[in-house]
Amino acid sequence: MRIYSVKEIHFTIQGEGARTGWPAVFLRFAGCNLWSGREADRNTAICKFCDTDFFGTDGINGGKYRMDELVAKVENLWPVSSTDHRYIVCTGGEPLLQLDAALINALQEKGFEVACETNGTIEPPEELDWICMSPKACTEIKLRSGNEIKVIFPQQGIDPSDFEDWHFDHFYIQPMDGPELQENTQKALEYCKKHPKWKLSIQVHKLLQIP
Repeated sequence: MRIYSVKEIHFTIQGEGARTGWPAVFLRFAGCNLWSGREADRNTAICKFCDTDFFGTDGINGGKYRMDELVAKVENLWPVSSTDHRYIVCTGGEPLLQLDAALINALQEKGFEVACETNGTIEPPEELDWICMSPKACTEIKLRSGNEIKVIFPQQGIDPSDFEDWHFDHFYIQPMDGPELQENTQKALEYCKKHPKWKLSIQVHKLLQIP
């Protein structure tokens, strides 16, 4: 029986991209194929700028779960009695290291629309309802279609124009977080103004201090 390693699960809103503002259960899987999540390994990581804690299983509602346990936990965190508009965002780390068709189907049977935020290096299950892909430099990107592509900007080794012919419904530029966020936001804004295929994505949850 498969066991899923989960960093955290909580109910919140989607804070970025095409579905900003949607109530959602966030299921953050532990682990990633581009960085161990340990600060001691950041300088040797493929992706050095990640600002997410996905190491271990010690977050809120984190732990090791069987599939039935995980689905039950997610359902219990949805605060509305109605099954209408149930939405879950599977993220990480890299969720596709663990997220499989069986779990997706089990969540859908409980009325959830299942979204995934991925770095695009792993082929996703066909059963997913919504895919957001955020490419990282120095990786082999296998996912060239989906619902939205979100380029963290500016990112050394990544040129947004390289992705303009890929098959996504929404194209987003998102300022890289960190000490230079204000400057990066201005750069991202200017890029979108000069390249109107791209839309600006702001991390609203951070601005509003929503977990």
